[in-house]
Amino acid sequence: MSAKNLQDVLDSAGNTVELLRNSQLGAYIYPVVPSEFTNFRREVIAWRETAVLYDQSHHMGNIFISGPDALRLITDTGINSTAKFPVDSAKQFVPVSPEGGVIGDGILFREAEEEFTFVGRAPVANWLLYKGGKGYNVDLKLDPRSPSRPYGKSVRREVWRFQIQGPNAWAVIEKLNGGPMEQVRFFRMGYMTIAGEKVRTLRHGMAGAPGLEIYGPYESYDRIRDAVLEAGREFGLEPCGARAYSCNTLESGWIPSPLPAIYTAPELQDYREWLPADGYEATNAIAGSFVSDKIEDYYTNPWELGYGSFVKFDHDFVGRSALEAIDPAVQRRKVTLAWNSEDVAKLLASPVGPQPGYQFFDLPNANYGSSNFDSVVDADGKIVGLSMFTGYSANERVALSLATVDPDVPVGAEVRVIWGEPDGGTRKTTVQPHEQFAVRAIVSPAPYSAVVRESYHEGWRSTAAR
Repeated sequence: MSAKNLQDVLDSAGNTVELLRNSQLGAYIYPVVPSEFTNFRREVIAWRETAVLYDQSHHMGNIFISGPDALRLITDTGINSTAKFPVDSAKQFVPVSPEGGVIGDGILFREAEEEFTFVGRAPVANWLLYKGGKGYNVDLKLDPRSPSRPYGKSVRREVWRFQIQGPNAWAVIEKLNGGPMEQVRFFRMGYMTIAGEKVRTLRHGMAGAPGLEIYGPYESYDRIRDAVLEAGREFGLEPCGARAYSCNTLESGWIPSPLPAIYTAPELQDYREWLPADGYEATNAIAGSFVSDKIEDYYTNPWELGYGSFVKFDHDFVGRSALEAIDPAVQRRKVTLAWNSEDVAKLLASPVGPQPGYQFFDLPNANYGSSNFDSVVDADGKIVGLSMFTGYSANERVALSLATVDPDVPVGAEVRVIWGEPDGGTRKTTVQPHEQFAVRAIVSPAPYSAVVRESYHEGWRSTAAR
């Protein structure tokens, strides 16, 4: 009998870790947007030196939440306080499971008193849809992300979503606006008119300069995009392709795809029976050298991911008691690992060397699973952390990974990241037989970029976050 839901899939598999480590999902794809418009190095450098247009219209889902209980749903499911959440503002939203493990994150826009839009990846969207159907007086409408492989089919969304970012961004914005435009507070919303279309704005910021996220009805996608590119031409604005897009998270320090912590809590059996047998949670691919028989060892709590400041016990929410029992002082913390250039050169040379070689290190995004977990070890071979997102920054000219490490591992320490999976690798379609390689790396701040550390707003997170 074929599985009807996620719980059936887990029961049939027997071992959740083995199921997800051998997922046949394939590579994560940023859909529809071309991989490059010029080349990924030029596009990455543009957000540091001139300006860039991010197209976020396709790889994230939207949930439109409205009704008298909309705010209550958000309050009951998020670690964030909603005591102050004015209309025309946004928050990074983080829900956890009853066990305290992070399910995911995304951005919540408060469009009106009883109207919210959540923008993010599938795990949080699914959780909100499920919880919203449990006694809340709300209407929820899902606008799912575009298919990863549309194969020429017509793709349509409810809204388009762009960001104009970089040191020249505000000059582009004021040219589009036809004159000076007020720089509202960070993560506050407003309006502007572009090519005769009134669009919504969210104040953002990159490279120490103000920028905007803009969005509107999908019917105006081409007209708005063309207008932004035309206005940005004289300011060096570059459209950003899918290859460059994910590099931003390496510089800004946001870990984009933690494993949703929903596989084990007895209280979530009904949720697992609600989730489909072929959805994200059933096909999500775990990759990397860290291997445990317990799926709980792949869960992360808010402090490990850098969300500790979001946790507010001024309201009841799912997972509150589990988080209250955690001592933040002894939790792993988020860092950036700067990989040794000589070791990276060996990885890059491996495809032209003797077989089997090392696990392929792709540029600029080297991740080969949806949720990545590479063991970080000290000089004695003891695991002191997990490397969770890996790639190359053309701005920093270094390979980086975002990791969570034990609290006693200092900035400046040399560690090793075990690159590649044991025993020649799993059956994932992104893996071919290989040997493991211990890459030297220096524990560094997160965000890694000095520009980001010194200039970004405290609440800012990567544009690639969703």
